[in-house]
Amino acid sequence: MNDWEVVVGLEIHAQLATKSKIFSGAATAYGAAPNSQASLVDLAYPGVLPVLNAEAVRMAVKFGLSIGAEVAQRSIFARKNYFYPDLPKGYQISQYEDPVVKRGSLKIVLEDGSVKTIGITRAHLEEDAGKSLHEGLAHASGIDLNRAGTPLLEIVSEPDMRSAKEAVAYMKKVHTLVRYLEICDGNMQEGSFRCDANVSVRPRGQEKFGTRAEIKNLNSFRFVEKAIQYEVARQIELIESGGKVLQETRLYDSDKHETRSMRSKEEANDYRYFPDPDLLPLEIDPAFVAKVRTSLPELPDEKAARFAADFGLSPYDAGVLSASRELGAYFEAVVAKSGPSHAKLAANWVMGELSSALNRDGLDIDASRVAPPALAGLLARIVDQTISGKIAKDVFEAMWSEGGDADSIIAAKGLKQISDSGAIDAAIDAVMAANPQQLAEYRSGKDKLFGFFVGQVMKATQGKANPAQLNELLKAKLGGP
Repeated sequence: MNDWEVVVGLEIHAQLATKSKIFSGAATAYGAAPNSQASLVDLAYPGVLPVLNAEAVRMAVKFGLSIGAEVAQRSIFARKNYFYPDLPKGYQISQYEDPVVKRGSLKIVLEDGSVKTIGITRAHLEEDAGKSLHEGLAHASGIDLNRAGTPLLEIVSEPDMRSAKEAVAYMKKVHTLVRYLEICDGNMQEGSFRCDANVSVRPRGQEKFGTRAEIKNLNSFRFVEKAIQYEVARQIELIESGGKVLQETRLYDSDKHETRSMRSKEEANDYRYFPDPDLLPLEIDPAFVAKVRTSLPELPDEKAARFAADFGLSPYDAGVLSASRELGAYFEAVVAKSGPSHAKLAANWVMGELSSALNRDGLDIDASRVAPPALAGLLARIVDQTISGKIAKDVFEAMWSEGGDADSIIAAKGLKQISDSGAIDAAIDAVMAANPQQLAEYRSGKDKLFGFFVGQVMKATQGKANPAQLNELLKAKLGGP
């Protein structure tokens, strides 16, 4: 690998969150019975005409502004001609030479903490194809055209990524952004957010790009990483053994964790692009762009910078907490109750216990069983030393599984921390008396036994002893090495 440089570019397809399709009034809701949401326009019946969905245009402009791109005042829809069983027109309405958005960029954070800018060549509007179904149909394939005509924003990056991990970081950043903008739900299992990866390798130091292969329809971050890693290894092995990489389209087999050839890669001229005669050029008024700009939310990078500045969080913590609008809103709601001075504690609990519980139970942050005020109440009991951080985890688990607030659970279960030095002293004396051999060994120099005594006192007090007081009193009592 040291002799080779990886070059990756991604074409991300984000399904726009419109209620109707890009050129018809048919619904876009997921999960309807096959072919129940395909209008005559979607089915390309003779005499029908497409009508552009203005909401799809607004969403495309919103994305363009969020990446600092140029929003074209005039763009053109073209016919991209190819033949699939699930493409009823025999062509796809897309944009080619004149896209609605061009020349933008996004910043990603690399594993070493450095920041890298990824160029975005273009983002263009197009319609989706239908779907071929193979399961449960003996010796046949079914065609579901519900998805035909669904609006897509295809986001095409520059070939700026140099590893599978960089590609995943960029894809996650775009995923976060489109969800912040509320232009795509980002549901990868339903196909709302997917990508094609263009992968090539070249000798390190060479300026000319190698021959690329395109891996189609990757719909999970893990698959993107695995597919690129496999393809890189395949191409390097092929070249080093005297072979030649072919420009082709490949599919990723997630069961075998390998890519396989699908067809030779088409060039633009293979699609015979030409302007769609049924659609006028799309002309966007600068006043419309200005109005869309006023609707932009606080973007992920802006939110992360504010979290770091206002709450003293590290760039990593601020980045995690701003990874979704919902998570950021939950964190801020906790801080609003517990106070900015405890923001780091709130961040640790939101990223730690809360996120762990959500992942374990497969819940989104909006479905959290512990509301922000309830979590803030728990943190208040840690701050005032009513309970220790360790006991707080037990209280949180009870809040999550049983409901109720922290104070009620602490009282009902008798979990209040022991901060009475006399009671802790008595527990220490009892432990020392019960363990004379360990006491002698500690005082003769085995200082690692200090942890043994801490554990025994905690056991004797059912984990309720104030840890700071316990350590201080125990050191004084033990004397020692």
